[in-house]
Amino acid sequence: MPNPELDVLVVGAGVSGLTTAVCLAEAGLGVAIRADRPPEETTSSAAGAIWGPHLVERSERVTRWSSETLAVLTELAGDPASGVHMASGVDATRTPGEFPHWGHVLGNLSPADPAGLPDGFVAGWRYTAPAAFMPVYLQYLLARFRRAGGQVHTAAVTSLADVARGTGARAIVNCAGIGARDLVPDPAVSPVRGQVVVAANPGITEFFIGLGDGTAELTYLFPHGDVVLLGGTEQPGNWSLDPDPQTAQRIVRDCARVHPGLRTTRILAHRVGLRPVRPQVRLESETLGTGQIVVHNYGHGGAGITLSWGCARDAAELIRTGRTP
Repeated sequence: MPNPELDVLVVGAGVSGLTTAVCLAEAGLGVAIRADRPPEETTSSAAGAIWGPHLVERSERVTRWSSETLAVLTELAGDPASGVHMASGVDATRTPGEFPHWGHVLGNLSPADPAGLPDGFVAGWRYTAPAAFMPVYLQYLLARFRRAGGQVHTAAVTSLADVARGTGARAIVNCAGIGARDLVPDPAVSPVRGQVVVAANPGITEFFIGLGDGTAELTYLFPHGDVVLLGGTEQPGNWSLDPDPQTAQRIVRDCARVHPGLRTTRILAHRVGLRPVRPQVRLESETLGTGQIVVHNYGHGGAGITLSWGCARDAAELIRTGRTP
């Protein structure tokens, strides 16, 4: 039965849905989340999750969203319970590259010493940025949401029309990620598959990102205390959520070339996520025939955590006033 005391129903329990729900609930609204899978089974849980716009439009609004989120994540890094910490490392390329387009937002980049880069990499940038161990960070957001009075319901979500008919909420926020392709429906959303390997950390203290090109795959490793997240893949149009053993072997092999200690480390888990790539992030509102407002907040590509707080605040502002800041 619809809950007449509910102000907002958020569809989706990934980082965008949880962050938006937190913003709304902490503002005093009655909020519930409805999703077909819990946070630990979303694409967000498989993310490498270091701050940095990736597979997303370049625009002034993305710069603003990423800057606002950078400030929040930097503050959260002071709370051990959040799963966020400040990470230092290198973003490297196999050919000489330009200054990263997002570098002015972060503000602490310096050229990496080519002599210290792994074989095959000739240039790069050293910096410090917030990184999140997503299984912990998602649970942190979920706990914050529940403390603010939020409710979570796991149930199949088939269409926005069905969602609207099944709730008494005056507003719905669509944070369905890749699910928005069918839910809206929106054919502009397409998957870019990512696969990662979770391994015991053999003593790695700095992250490494080796950007892919026509000759090699994306390679990255993100240490999170006793574990290290190894990646990765960027496979457009691939909908498979099943880990591929050969891909996992390739990931470990490539990462071991960066840090030889990974050759014999213990493998703990395999994860797969589908990045919801779209030509532009969709953050806007519309009114359904029922009179309910729907605020769309999806299409963040590989920048879900990077844009999460900036987009969530704009989505909350749309609920409150009907317009973005």
